[in-house]
Amino acid sequence: MTETDQSDTVSDRYLKREVLGEGTYGVVYKAIDTKTGQTVAIKKIRLGKQKEGVNFTALREIKLLKELKDPNIIELTDAFPHEGNLHLVFEFMETDLEAVIRDRNIFLSPADIKSYFQMTLKGLAFCHRKWVLHRDMKPNNLLIGPNGQLKLADFGLARLFGSPDRRFTHQVFARWYRAPELLFGAKQYASGVDVWAAACIFAELLLRRPFLPGTSDIDQLGKIFAAFGTPTPSQWPDMVYLPDYVEYQYVPAPPLRSLFPMASGDALDLLSKMFTYDPKARISVQRALEHWYFSSAPLPTDPVKLPRPAPKSRAPDFDPQDGPTVLSPTRKSRRIMAGPERFEGNSNQEEKIDEHAGEVRQAVGDIAGKNEQVPMSVDFSIFGTKPQSTPTINSADSCHLKRELDREFQHDE
Repeated sequence: MTETDQSDTVSDRYLKREVLGEGTYGVVYKAIDTKTGQTVAIKKIRLGKQKEGVNFTALREIKLLKELKDPNIIELTDAFPHEGNLHLVFEFMETDLEAVIRDRNIFLSPADIKSYFQMTLKGLAFCHRKWVLHRDMKPNNLLIGPNGQLKLADFGLARLFGSPDRRFTHQVFARWYRAPELLFGAKQYASGVDVWAAACIFAELLLRRPFLPGTSDIDQLGKIFAAFGTPTPSQWPDMVYLPDYVEYQYVPAPPLRSLFPMASGDALDLLSKMFTYDPKARISVQRALEHWYFSSAPLPTDPVKLPRPAPKSRAPDFDPQDGPTVLSPTRKSRRIMAGPERFEGNSNQEEKIDEHAGEVRQAVGDIAGKNEQVPMSVDFSIFGTKPQSTPTINSADSCHLKRELDREFQHDE
């Protein structure tokens, strides 16, 4: 069986139900795994039109998720290319934390809030123990499964940290969850940026609305300073050395109780430690988990008992005689594309696509190496301009590909 036939077989394994969402890089479908009968979510990422031939956001997500195995982190179960797109198969999650917060029919007790936030911090703490920054913490990236378990998802912006000279872009996170050092243009930062975003999520759970909804970076800083007072050099000594620092008119901090009138004293104390201006003095995620807020009454609700939005009408169980649309069309209706029709662009672009196909092979193949029970079937001929025979890679080539891929993941975009 050729690699193309293997890819077709794998794509035929998944039956599409409906679109769950659409983002910058692709579409997420609900699907049925006909081999196991389980519902899955398939993230289809467009690759063919990418300027560099391969979407490195997808590669980073694959590379990181194969290392991050934790009950509070989304599980990547399969990956395969099909018709010029890369498909990532995830466990299916019913809803997300944003839907819970926005649903006015849901009452969140202090114990419920504590449970949701504790699971958020547990997933984030595992990332930080593995030296991974998430850099896109927000409620709709916190998915909730049928058993109430909350899991961190969307690792496209995640990066390894820890090197003292490592520089990053400051244009990360949705603006409402961006730490003040990022708004001042910091290029060197660590886990404190995730802590600030997590604090914004905590505040949103308490208020049932976004806490700091700025309309621009300047407005975002203004809302932060209005909530916590303008920082002084004694509070944040390194602030004046940040690239985009500008001086703001001093305003005193209002009492935190006035912003969160219904929060407990324990919750306010944890919030104040997470919203500390100086990233060096900001509490770590692990220490936040050890805060007495989580051990004081009421204790966190059991995830199974947590309130969630009412499920949408459930699709009927998979029936081989009457199944939904197959992810890949039948062979007769497929268009065979080769040569310049496959990808737009010049020959240099095609060479780049061929060049990066090996990097995708290495990234996706690593998942199968780490987790042998997970089927990883990839037809890499779709990344070239012509059908290719099964590639053979000697040990020297394999080491070179791994070095190139690892080097790419050290670059920041």
